[in-house]
Amino acid sequence: MATLRPLLLFAACLFALAAIGQAQGPGGDDDPAGERSGRALLLEINGAIGPATSNYIVRGIERAADERAELVIIQMDTPGGLDSAMREIIKAILNSPVPVVTWVAPSGSRAASAGTYILYASHVAAMAPATNLGAATPVPVGGGQPASPAEDGAGGKQADDDDEPAPQRGGPEAKAIEDAVAYIRGLAERRGRNADWAERAVRESASLTAERAVETQVADLIASDMGQLLREIDGRSVSTEAGDVVIRSEELTVDRVAPDWRTELLAVITSPTVAYMLLLAGIYGLMFEGYNPGAILPGVVGAICLLLALYAFQVLPVNYAGLALIVLGILLMIGEVFMPSFGVLGIGGIVAFVVGSIILMDTDVPGFGIPTLLIGSIAAVGGTAVMAIVWVALRARRQPVVSGREDMIGAMASAVTDFHGRGQVRTHGELWNAESGVPVGAGQTLRVTGMKGLVLTVEPYEPREN
Repeated sequence: MATLRPLLLFAACLFALAAIGQAQGPGGDDDPAGERSGRALLLEINGAIGPATSNYIVRGIERAADERAELVIIQMDTPGGLDSAMREIIKAILNSPVPVVTWVAPSGSRAASAGTYILYASHVAAMAPATNLGAATPVPVGGGQPASPAEDGAGGKQADDDDEPAPQRGGPEAKAIEDAVAYIRGLAERRGRNADWAERAVRESASLTAERAVETQVADLIASDMGQLLREIDGRSVSTEAGDVVIRSEELTVDRVAPDWRTELLAVITSPTVAYMLLLAGIYGLMFEGYNPGAILPGVVGAICLLLALYAFQVLPVNYAGLALIVLGILLMIGEVFMPSFGVLGIGGIVAFVVGSIILMDTDVPGFGIPTLLIGSIAAVGGTAVMAIVWVALRARRQPVVSGREDMIGAMASAVTDFHGRGQVRTHGELWNAESGVPVGAGQTLRVTGMKGLVLTVEPYEPREN
């Protein structure tokens, strides 16, 4: 027992040290929440908010938590974007243990539509001078009309306290608006911001300048540059998923997080223009493979392009009536090659293709339209091809027949041997049995005047004299 006592005491000390270490965490003697990494991560939103943007922002916020960064700054300039992508970003912000500051910058930028929701969800909402936010009315996918009755330079109606309430709407649009109102009011109440104006931004497409946003408690502060932003938010207390945090930002090092290759690839694939081109390449590739079995390359490329296009379309605001019209238009233009419609199928295909391309993407969703110049260029190429096919067909109809009985009548032949009655002649490089009512000599030039079965009727050829 005397020997075991030191061992038991030593084991007890080890267990005590292990318990203390577990309670303190991997940071050692201090609480990890109190550790100062001295870093802030800068994420940037420039342009429409789509799947690539949400992937980039969500991964950036998760990285900040993993690397124990003290702050996440989202510098934003956006006309809006897709609802699904916006909600993914907001979920990441609401569940972030690291404070998230959204800064509408530089001057001249905006946080319209989806950007307004993100600004409301952030722990700190900052704006640069000469920026604006608002116009947050949801736009129905599939060709619906925007809900705002009037537009200004910010894409929405400038809000004043004595404006008349917006007229009520019915149907699916009203449901979408009510859902959006409840969502943005919940964000406003969680962050202690102006919930009434947030509702007006949804119902009336109202918008505000940076100065008015701060006055009406929509935004927290105005900062013209990064240094001023860090000074202004220093010492603010915010409530995060990990608890209340006091921001110590004045001496932080700001590290810009660039999108990785995966995000860049996703951004390229889900670009409406690229998705549109992938769709066309996929359809044409598979059709070329069908017309030329064994070519392999068109089929492989077409299948890959079509799968990428379908992936992009499932995350883009696609009008499927437009997609169907594009496919119909391509089929009609291809049908022009095989059916003698003299341009009817081709012209109909071009019309269907152009109309489908125009309505393919919901053009009311900011940043998700297809350039009309691209549509016009592809339609012009297709139209030129159809017209070329029609021209070739008409020209072929006017050409003399180059095979069969019609081609043989009037053809020149050469007698192989002397004969009177039946003998052999050579014409078109072939030997034929022939009949002649007059004697002919070997090598004499003859003209075919008729054809009975496989026997030609010939006569001596006498050139006309001028």
